[in-house]
Amino acid sequence: MEYTSLGSTGTQVSQLCLGTWRFGKQTGDVLETDREEAHELLDAAADRGINFIDTANGYGDGDSERWIGEWLDGRDREEYVLASKVYWSQESRFSENLGRKNIRAEIEGTLDRLGTEYLDLYYIHRFDDDTPVEETLRTLNELVYKGKVNHIGASTMAAWKLTKALWTSDVEDLERFEVTQPLYHAAYYEDVSGYLDVCADQDLAVCPYSPLAGGFLTGKYERTDDDGVESPDGSRGSFDEFFDDYYVSERGWDVLDAVRGIANEIDATPAQVALRWLIEREQFTCVPIVGARTVDQLDENIGAVDISLSSDHHDRIDAARAGE
Repeated sequence: MEYTSLGSTGTQVSQLCLGTWRFGKQTGDVLETDREEAHELLDAAADRGINFIDTANGYGDGDSERWIGEWLDGRDREEYVLASKVYWSQESRFSENLGRKNIRAEIEGTLDRLGTEYLDLYYIHRFDDDTPVEETLRTLNELVYKGKVNHIGASTMAAWKLTKALWTSDVEDLERFEVTQPLYHAAYYEDVSGYLDVCADQDLAVCPYSPLAGGFLTGKYERTDDDGVESPDGSRGSFDEFFDDYYVSERGWDVLDAVRGIANEIDATPAQVALRWLIEREQFTCVPIVGARTVDQLDENIGAVDISLSSDHHDRIDAARAGE
């Protein structure tokens, strides 16, 4: 495993982050990852050198944090970089809130479930338009000052909101967001260049979620004659009713064709090529969050660390993204 600095911080993280949003997640009648499977994935990730673990207070209705906390018990906490999030609530009936009262309650619940005294990284899961951003930032600043949080980050939001938050931190001399977590992958159907430009300019680390487009970029999905999607049994597309709308697009099929071609040339898998494309972003530190469902999938994802892409490979993927 290779390691990198998390943006402009001194924190060293593996080039891939283990995402735990599937831990305890119920999609229809499917429990995506149960407790035993979660611990098995955590064991495998640690054994293979992944030290960066991402969770949130709302994942699995709190079970993700609880199961990670159980797994951490008896291990050396300092060996791991733990990230969690706040916005949706586990401790209060006032959800979707980043007011001082809610953040203070949520951080205590998160630390208790994880069985730790501090987080390495604490994201706001979404932007709260109803709470002044200065109040949110002052509260997060207080958590850093008290040693409950080392760094703060921001997940999905508009570029101008991220800029507003960074400006407020600068003007008010408060801790700023050092890491972002957008939905970003090679086949994404929306243009997030404005958001990423802010990250590059401000030296923010980017930790994309769904870096494989919910599994679409693994290459296991096929296009049908009527422009639909053929999903293998047990795959996300076979039980998630929103999969087609959320992850599949004309742009996506073009990118997948390019990724498949490159994978064949360098004896890699499409998933490895798609992840490597992110890792090799030159404008900012990029650490994809992989949400594998099995150890075999995790091993395949980790293989992205051992390959490299040429400038021609990048040009071909970028051309497909641009519809050229």
